[in-house]
Amino acid sequence: MAEHQIEDPKIAFAYLRPSCVLLTKEPTAANVEALSGHLRSVSDGALQQLQDYVLFPLRFVLKSPGSKREGLVQAVLEVMTYVLKNTCVQSWDSLRDLFSELCLCLCSPKDPGKPATTSEELKLAVLRCLDALLHSAYGDIAFKLYEPSMLPGLGAAVSLLLALTEHEKARGVQTASLKCLLSLFQQCNCEEEHIEPRPDERYLLGRTLAMFLPGISRSLSLVISGDIRQGHAVTVKAMRVWYKVVGLVMADEQLQQTDNDVAAGDLGRVEELVVKRTPSWRKATSQRLAMVLQKIISCTSSHPHWRVRLELVNLSHFLLSQCSQSVGECVGPLLEALIGAVNDEEPEVKHRCNAALDEVAQKGQTNGGQDFTDILSENLHSLASSLPRLMRTSDDQHKLFVLNVFLGYLKILGPKVDVVLTSAVHLERISRALMQVMELDVTDVKIIEEKTLTSSTNLGPDMHQIPSQRKYFLYFTDDKIFSALRKICRMLGCYGNLYLLVDRFMELYKESSVYRKQAALVLNEVIVGAAGIGVETDSSRIDCSGANQSRTSQEDLKSSIMSIIEEYISLSNWHLPTISEALEGKLESTNSLVSNNPERNCLQLLPASKTATLQQLNSNIWQICIQLDGIGGFALALGTDFRLLLMTTLYPVLEKAGDELLLVSQAAFSAMCDLCKACDYSSPKELVIENSDYLLNDVSLNLARPSIHPHAPRVLAVMFTHSDASLLPLVADVVQDVLTALDLSYDQRAPQFCSVLHSLMKALVRWFTSSLGHQKTPSKETQNKECVNLRQFLMDYKKHKELAEGIGVEEEDPNDLDVPPPTSASDEDMDGPAEKKELPLHIQIAKDVMERCIHLLSDSNLGIRFKVLDILELCVCVLCEREDEMLPMVHRCWPALLHRLTNDDPLAVPRAFKVLCILGESCGDFLRTRVSKEVLPRLTSSLMKQAEVSARSGPVYTLTLAYKLQLAVLQGLGPLCVTLDLMEADLDRVIDSCLQYLSCRQPIKLQEACLSVFRSLMDLDRDLCWFSLNELCCPVTHEPPHPHLLPVTLTGSDKPRNQFTDNVLTLLQEEDAT
Repeated sequence: MAEHQIEDPKIAFAYLRPSCVLLTKEPTAANVEALSGHLRSVSDGALQQLQDYVLFPLRFVLKSPGSKREGLVQAVLEVMTYVLKNTCVQSWDSLRDLFSELCLCLCSPKDPGKPATTSEELKLAVLRCLDALLHSAYGDIAFKLYEPSMLPGLGAAVSLLLALTEHEKARGVQTASLKCLLSLFQQCNCEEEHIEPRPDERYLLGRTLAMFLPGISRSLSLVISGDIRQGHAVTVKAMRVWYKVVGLVMADEQLQQTDNDVAAGDLGRVEELVVKRTPSWRKATSQRLAMVLQKIISCTSSHPHWRVRLELVNLSHFLLSQCSQSVGECVGPLLEALIGAVNDEEPEVKHRCNAALDEVAQKGQTNGGQDFTDILSENLHSLASSLPRLMRTSDDQHKLFVLNVFLGYLKILGPKVDVVLTSAVHLERISRALMQVMELDVTDVKIIEEKTLTSSTNLGPDMHQIPSQRKYFLYFTDDKIFSALRKICRMLGCYGNLYLLVDRFMELYKESSVYRKQAALVLNEVIVGAAGIGVETDSSRIDCSGANQSRTSQEDLKSSIMSIIEEYISLSNWHLPTISEALEGKLESTNSLVSNNPERNCLQLLPASKTATLQQLNSNIWQICIQLDGIGGFALALGTDFRLLLMTTLYPVLEKAGDELLLVSQAAFSAMCDLCKACDYSSPKELVIENSDYLLNDVSLNLARPSIHPHAPRVLAVMFTHSDASLLPLVADVVQDVLTALDLSYDQRAPQFCSVLHSLMKALVRWFTSSLGHQKTPSKETQNKECVNLRQFLMDYKKHKELAEGIGVEEEDPNDLDVPPPTSASDEDMDGPAEKKELPLHIQIAKDVMERCIHLLSDSNLGIRFKVLDILELCVCVLCEREDEMLPMVHRCWPALLHRLTNDDPLAVPRAFKVLCILGESCGDFLRTRVSKEVLPRLTSSLMKQAEVSARSGPVYTLTLAYKLQLAVLQGLGPLCVTLDLMEADLDRVIDSCLQYLSCRQPIKLQEACLSVFRSLMDLDRDLCWFSLNELCCPVTHEPPHPHLLPVTLTGSDKPRNQFTDNVLTLLQEEDAT
């Protein structure tokens, strides 16, 4: 824009006249640009007076016959837009003519009812010019567009703009055409100044737009429900146009009077187009609008863009405020849409929705609050009735919207929920809907397959909350939907009558096993909501009597919780059959893939025909988990008051914490963490220790009744896991009860008792062997061998030879003789027989447990043998500090362990060999002869036989039991030889059996394990290893150090490079480096 604009109209006329005349004579784009540049130098006041003169050449170019270049037309329209934006159209004739000419630019010459097939840029230029024209209309002349005589022209313009919106692909054109519609209907909300219609003008506008309402609704509903790729801006604009038009046509204040005052005059056929808004028309239109509204709500309520959801809130609020009486059929859906946004994740949508609901509710109170409450309760009942169907047939987004609507109704009703639920019909419908919607999917096989491979809870004793388990439902998969259902249940508990809700859902819990899990889920959340936990409460819009917190007293809450817990932990609902109990006593452990008994070779968990049984087991598992979650939630609801209920709930929870099913044990541990948080315990460890007195009393009593209480050992196992050494004196008598019970019923209850003994020994190792290491100190001879040289060797040899021949014996110093002084017999008599000191409690317990292991090592159940081997290893770790107690026990268990090593299932041998290695670390000299004579020959013989098989096998061989056995033996053989300090003959046998595994044809891991064996053996006898390797492959020729010495030729010197060369060279290079 020029710095100094022309203010004088006469000077401006003289300045613009040449450009206008030239453009009229020569309509070119260059002349249009020249005129545009001159217009920038004229002030708005002067331009206003010259408006018609300036527009004339521009309009002349548009109206001139013949085809025109789009660039020229676009330039003309841009100049016209500039003029219209900076001036006002004060003449009706000018407004009408310009309006008609611009509409002609939009329509097709051959088919005026359709948009022209021009470029997007040209369409945008026409639409911007039309929008500027509608904004520039001055005073009352704008409303002459809506008089009956203008209906044909106005209808054509509306049709063109709707066609552009519906069929055009360019977002900019769609948005611009929608903006033109808003301007045409005097509903534009841009930043420019707009005419504020008077009541009579609004009436005229509403009456005129009523004629176009069907076409507008049809086209815009198609745009709103169109492809999401059209962008949120188009959808938002289309929604705004639609509800603004509906708000004008169906406004309550306008429909209170009848359209009988149509302007007089001869309108001809135009009069047929005029719509009279009679009561019958209003009712029919309201019904049709309700259908359009349902379509719009279904497409926008769950729209991914928050601005579309915000516009839906504006739509609902506007129509409820302007025409709630005229569109009675639409009030329910509008209220539903508004309430559905109460829980929107976008804060701005949520805030706008709350403000709108406040205003609508206040209006309802002004007109009689009971009516508004009735509408909400009726809508709630209707929604609850259709909820199961919607959850089965809708997609997840719509399901979430429906549930948010349900939750919104409860929030708005607030304390009035209690009144609604007193209606038996409403309570029945809502409760049944929740039962059907929250049905769990129990067909997943993984529920049964997932076991706690590391025992109960090998979770550390001070570990806190673990991630909660994800539940899988039959009718939805999105976690947000489950979260919405939980909020609904909590809201019911917060505002409803707790006793009424608990009685109703407990009735459903007992009614059928089909409803039991869902009823428990609802009860859990209802109690939490009644305690005011996790409830988002808004100020009540119906009854502002403080609904922000739970109205349930602590005593009522405690009473309800006690009744629910009593039902949960009853025998019929707590000790439900699961897969572990279904297979108990009938099958071996699932680890047993090979059995010595041919009849038990086929592991069959359940008959294939009993699919329903598997589903029932899954259902039972989930029910137990849900009940455990409930107990944890109840504890958080009551807080420290829950301490009084620990005596009845802690024992059942610990019982499930020891379950072998992963889902159950995790749920129980999570419940333990909730109990700690609620009752002010720092960790599960403190929880167990502080309540150990009555827990141990229950365990002791129940151990005596295994048929009634078979899971008492589980509780004891969990207590050992989550406690410290201070528990041992208290538990000593109970441990003896366990051992006695094991002696009496080892053939029936051995797996349970072995589990508890394993937990006990793990606890003892954790409590009492923190400083214990399994590294054996090298023997004196081994240390001396490292520092012996040739000269010292010869001198020692000479000395020992002289001593053997008797030379120099008389010269020996008597003081050097290691002769013990004689012991006086009187001293022994004075003190009497030596009394054996009482053993520490943990040593005595370890001995007693190891005594049972000796017998159970020969059990026919492979799973029990596995567990016993683990227990035996832990026993040795505890007893190794008392060698005088450990060695007799090792001597007693040796025959059974030897049988496991040499004549047992291939799965058991690696585990037994691991125990042997631990024994070798703890009592090496004691076992040296036994291992040398009874174990090594069989192990080395087996290694040599399998070496041939593994050398010519393929990749699949690494999955076999034979390979795993080879690998376990090779990995432990080297350290075992070192700890036992084996001599030459035994080392020869080990080396001979391992040489074949240096072949590059062996599996990689076997080669690596074999290399580790030789590295260990080099610490025992480096020369023997060196000689054996050179016999296999000698990489260098050994020259004699003196000509008189004969050359040394090793067997491997003449051998060419072979399969052993690489690994042998690796070992020899490592040996040379050291």
